[in-house]
Amino acid sequence: MPATSQPYRPRRRRVVGLLAAAASLATAGALAAALPADAHGNPGGGGSGHGSKPGRYQDVQLLSFNDLHGNLEPPSGSSGRVTELQPDGTTKTIDAGGVEYLATHLREARKSNPYSITAAGGDMVGASPLISGLFHDEPTIEALNKLDLDVTSVGNHEFDEGAKELARLQNGGCHPTEGCYTDKKFKGADFPYLAANVLDEKTKKPILKPYWVWKKNGVKVGFIGVTLEGTPGIVSADGVKGLQFKDEVETINKYAKELQKQGVKSIVALIHEGGFPASSAYNYDCDASGGGSGISGPIVDIAKNVTPAVDALVTGHTHNAYVCTIDDPSGKPRTVTSAASFGRLYTDTTLTYDRVTGDIARTAVKSANHVVTRTVPKAADMTSLISKWNTLAAPIGNRAIGYISADVNNTGTESPMGDLIADAQLAYGRELDPETDLALMNPGGVRAGLTYKASGAEGDGVVTYAEGFTVQPFANTVNLQDFTGAQLVQVLKEQVSGTNAAAPKVLQPSSGLTYTLDLTKSGADRVVTDSIRLDGKAIDPAATYRVATNSFLAGGGDGFTTLGQGTGDLVGTDDLTALARYLTAHSSATSPLTPPTANRITVVQ
Repeated sequence: MPATSQPYRPRRRRVVGLLAAAASLATAGALAAALPADAHGNPGGGGSGHGSKPGRYQDVQLLSFNDLHGNLEPPSGSSGRVTELQPDGTTKTIDAGGVEYLATHLREARKSNPYSITAAGGDMVGASPLISGLFHDEPTIEALNKLDLDVTSVGNHEFDEGAKELARLQNGGCHPTEGCYTDKKFKGADFPYLAANVLDEKTKKPILKPYWVWKKNGVKVGFIGVTLEGTPGIVSADGVKGLQFKDEVETINKYAKELQKQGVKSIVALIHEGGFPASSAYNYDCDASGGGSGISGPIVDIAKNVTPAVDALVTGHTHNAYVCTIDDPSGKPRTVTSAASFGRLYTDTTLTYDRVTGDIARTAVKSANHVVTRTVPKAADMTSLISKWNTLAAPIGNRAIGYISADVNNTGTESPMGDLIADAQLAYGRELDPETDLALMNPGGVRAGLTYKASGAEGDGVVTYAEGFTVQPFANTVNLQDFTGAQLVQVLKEQVSGTNAAAPKVLQPSSGLTYTLDLTKSGADRVVTDSIRLDGKAIDPAATYRVATNSFLAGGGDGFTTLGQGTGDLVGTDDLTALARYLTAHSSATSPLTPPTANRITVVQ
């Protein structure tokens, strides 16, 4: 599995916004427009008040979320919190997430809405914690079935293990090499995965359904699902072998026409691509200064070009939260939503269906994100599911692999967790070859930090294998390669140039490698060449340097084409084993590891 990049990908044929801020969310009221008096007067499906005939307008509830990434248990640290803006302008954080609570919130939200659909925007699986990832995400599919998910688009992480494994998650069957994990055969997803823009290279047809139509009492709502066109650049080559990823807008527009020909005029696009709101507070008003003014990034360009036949866009990938309106090609506002990640939020959108036209009354759309708080009762069926899979995972997951003296965070341009992983790979590289000089880690492969507070009975400061798996779930190998000094400098410049120019991907450096990143400059010049030092010495362009990376980077992933040109390849063990060995060797209960100080890169802003 690949250690993928940070969620944001630069558009291949579009100009998009600059590097943006972290997760946020906007609550949006109805767009100002008058409808007939009964436009929102029929949430339960009754008719004119006599129950004999449905009224003209029917409110359809759309509940949505995205980027769950197999987080069945409440995420820890910053991954399990959202920021809320207070009336006085201050902010507070709220603990959020966990499918036991998500199930309760969704079920409560549906109670008074018999016309209710639950949809998702991709990355339901992949980069998952041990409880799901150890079992090839079968536990998450089981949980989503119990959540009554109706439909989801694929995301890039649905391709971590290739199209055949994705087909197994959809259709069921035991794992081809590991078999069945329980005494029951894995049934697969009860809901359709949509992959309209993912084609088989040979047949030129979508590998899964391109769209799906929800129907009830004459109400029809169509869903088209796509993932970002740039998926091949952030997934291992094996994961996308034999597949083509087509343009999102062209694909959605194509299938919107097809749905219209079938008489389906109410259409929602599920798009695994997203944007960057201007605030990290989940209740930030994205439209405060005008529709779409509070969001940037690739989804803006997509939304402006997707046909007006599509009534709403449910998005994802960037792990941000927002409810915005962005004008469609005809200049009319259209709702665009995202519910952050890891099951911390869900979006509740009201789509008012006009039975006369068969379309959504767009001016009546209401949408808001809601926090999946942990103050509600846990859903008993989800507690039982988690307990079952935790019991199976416990012999592996509960094993202590190290000790830390404080949280090891994975936030910032350079993070302590990223540095720790790079140091671990350097140490392991030197076991394989004492001539190894440095290690580089891609930031998107650092999926979480390590939390000092105990998550179970292991005790504070104890790092378990399960916690390490959450940090590095991809099973990449640690690879050694030789590069000239000139190539090494080029690698560092590729962080901020080429495909990474709009959204820099700053590699996490091992101890001894230092340089200045000047973000006031543009392109490759942002890496100050004269500042690059290894153990205090300038890089010699003609010298040879032995570099440790994971196999995803060694294959040129994340736009680092020069890393795919190394020589003298030596393939080692998986990256999690390297981290576990480093923690075990450098910490104990009486002498825990102190988190690295993230000071190897000097950032000028």
